[in-house]
Amino acid sequence: MTVGITDTSHPVDAAAVLGLLSARPRLLALGEPTHGEDVLLDVRNDLFRQLVEQEGYRTIAMESDCLAGLLVDDHVATGAGTLDEVMASGFSHGFGASAANRELVRWMRAYNEGKPASERLRFAGFDGPLEITGAASPRRAITALHAYVSARVDADLLPCTAQTLDDLLGEDDRWSEPAAMTDPSRSVGRTPEADRLRLLADDLVALLDARTPQLIAASTVEEWDRARLYGRTAVGLLRYHRWMADTSPGRLPRLLGQRASMMAANLLAVAERGPALVYAHNAHLQRNVSTMRMGDLPLQWWSAGAIVSAHLGERYAFLATALGTIRHRGVDAPPPDTVEGLLYALPEDRRLVDPHRLAAAHGRATARVSPWFGYAPLDPAHLTCVDAIVFVKDAPAGRSWWPVP
Repeated sequence: MTVGITDTSHPVDAAAVLGLLSARPRLLALGEPTHGEDVLLDVRNDLFRQLVEQEGYRTIAMESDCLAGLLVDDHVATGAGTLDEVMASGFSHGFGASAANRELVRWMRAYNEGKPASERLRFAGFDGPLEITGAASPRRAITALHAYVSARVDADLLPCTAQTLDDLLGEDDRWSEPAAMTDPSRSVGRTPEADRLRLLADDLVALLDARTPQLIAASTVEEWDRARLYGRTAVGLLRYHRWMADTSPGRLPRLLGQRASMMAANLLAVAERGPALVYAHNAHLQRNVSTMRMGDLPLQWWSAGAIVSAHLGERYAFLATALGTIRHRGVDAPPPDTVEGLLYALPEDRRLVDPHRLAAAHGRATARVSPWFGYAPLDPAHLTCVDAIVFVKDAPAGRSWWPVP
């Protein structure tokens, strides 16, 4: 059996990855089955270096706050701020604690040193300003958008003043109230002020579109790209807050779908720059419909990867990563009849596997069941929606950093 699996596997390197694909992707998405294991980020870092040095890639996009990520992008591009400051404030979800993320930022900055802007590496967060406990205030996004537009168009074209926005926003704490995640009555997303802000954000984005030639002529590429990011984020956050205040059974799937929609819009903007490596949880990058249960309530939505794949077709490629063991989380060696079990028989620590040839050679595997909620095994029924599998045999305990029980 191992001989057959070996015939379907390759080293995890840029040439092998691109060789498995039918077309050169605009977005090459590499998923992870769990957060917090630096051994997986080591694989990502190695692959990104090869894509940069051998294939001309210049951008990496990560599942992290798109606005906070501007700090990382500024640092790797120009050296702004210190590495410690960037790791503390440039990542969401606790990802700044990762030694592998730190090494990635350090390497990108060193690579960019002395290079012209056209050759520099870029960093993008593509998640919204969202945490498990809730969503951020829309203040930063909508006020930055207003400042950009008001500096470049006549005042009588603006839908409001900066003071109007400030008055409607109020205190930021009322937007980021953690209790609103589970109690819609604690959300401000459907107050008259929030409704007015949604209309103003829409008007400002419409003004961006209507005055595109004028604004591009009056801006650097960087200023224009960031104005569009502020616009997407302001509108997306206000929609998210509106659904946080909803009391219908559709509340949770709408929140999950809104987050995915925000991610997808940011990824499509990244794709405009040129080929990029995307890194996030497998669940955010998969092509098939996403499902989960919250108590007795079944939830269904389309992930960012599914949305982007629908837009880009073969210009989007998805590599799903699987792990053999995470023993410090109670995830021991996989059963031999699962996808992970078949791959665990390989002698190498890391392999790239063609999922279509694997299925043809070994038939339908059974689904692995993880004893730990934080690890999502590969579903063999979804392998036809995956372009390649990256298999990592073991996650060592000493390199785990995400603060989960």
